[in-house]
Amino acid sequence: MSVVVIGLNHRTAPLELLERMAVSEAQLPKALHDLCSREHITEGMVLSTCNRTEVYAVAERFHGAYSDIRGFLSELSYLPSDEFSDHLYVHYDSAAAAHLLSVTAGLDSAVLGETEIQGQVKLAWQRARDEGATGRVLNLLVRHALEAGKRARTETGIGRNIASVSQAAVAMANDRLDGLAGRTVLVVGAGEMGEGMAVALAGAGVAEVSVANRTASRSRALAERVGGRAVPLAEFPSQLADVDLVLTSTGSPTLLLEQADLLPVMGARPDRPLLVVDIAVPRDVDPGVAEVDGVTLLDMDDLRAFASLGLAERRREVANVEGILNEELERYLGASSAREVAPVIVALRERAEDLRRAEIERLRSRAGGLDDQAAAMIESVTRGLVAKLLHQPSVVLKDSAGSPRGDRLVAAIRELFEVGEA
Repeated sequence: MSVVVIGLNHRTAPLELLERMAVSEAQLPKALHDLCSREHITEGMVLSTCNRTEVYAVAERFHGAYSDIRGFLSELSYLPSDEFSDHLYVHYDSAAAAHLLSVTAGLDSAVLGETEIQGQVKLAWQRARDEGATGRVLNLLVRHALEAGKRARTETGIGRNIASVSQAAVAMANDRLDGLAGRTVLVVGAGEMGEGMAVALAGAGVAEVSVANRTASRSRALAERVGGRAVPLAEFPSQLADVDLVLTSTGSPTLLLEQADLLPVMGARPDRPLLVVDIAVPRDVDPGVAEVDGVTLLDMDDLRAFASLGLAERRREVANVEGILNEELERYLGASSAREVAPVIVALRERAEDLRRAEIERLRSRAGGLDDQAAAMIESVTRGLVAKLLHQPSVVLKDSAGSPRGDRLVAAIRELFEVGEA
């Protein structure tokens, strides 16, 4: 069994393609069932964030799994595979494990060391488990990844200062507006990103924060938390007449703000500019909004450029994080290898025990029965002989677990002794 990860992220694909590949929370159950129904996939998990869409899978044949996942992504995005294949990265086995550990620790994020990705990995795993898409292989891997992420943030300074996409979005807005003190702000979306932005704004001295969300109860709860006010999502465009800054990050599959919505608004406030920061993927705001006089539109591409500045302090922590990830990778590989080898050893011993018992029964039949003393002596001698014969193979299998030699030995044991999967 191999663990395979195939995906694309902010480094390998343009924002337009990431939008096409995005999987909303509502789409996840169907997507997971579709993924795991494919011929070569036995376990699956989909991680879709503003920075990436990745498919983690367990398969016996790498090439078959690659074909299945590429087909899955093609159907997901309604794009022929040749339009995105060049943007994909592929890792398998230990490299796939190392990749997930790095992602969870925030080393592969647009904002180095960001904290939100850990929760996103945990949520993706939970959704996959809820749908019965993961099993012992991916469950073990994700547990180690989450532990690695936790250690990276508690044992190093990788998460200091701006360590989330939502914090970076507010910091970028602050930079563009030369400060947020006294500004009126509208936050669209009350999920994890929206909550992070609203909380960051609460400490920035803004005059007023309004929160709009599809679920009214969530917008009310968040608004109360930051001392703001909740507004209906349907009234979102009409609220723009009174704000200086809009921060948006929802899971909407369609645009929430189009150019036509802003033309009358900005016409009524010709001397008051508006900054719109859209960190949703897919985007909430029509790119054509940037052409409206008085409007500045920033998206994830702008945020990545902003986040690349001033990283010297956190970059110094990368080596420490990588040391932790290497330790956790070794722990995972050891645990994974033990799980692979243990069933083979158990099956080999069961096979030997079955043969031993069968031979004793044949001896009983031929001898016309054995007295208790003879039976006990034969039982003791044969048990000892089997144990001695299997001791060295068991030790060698355990010691070589996780290595190419170990894989060859396991394959040989299965073939020579007709031992299958336990």
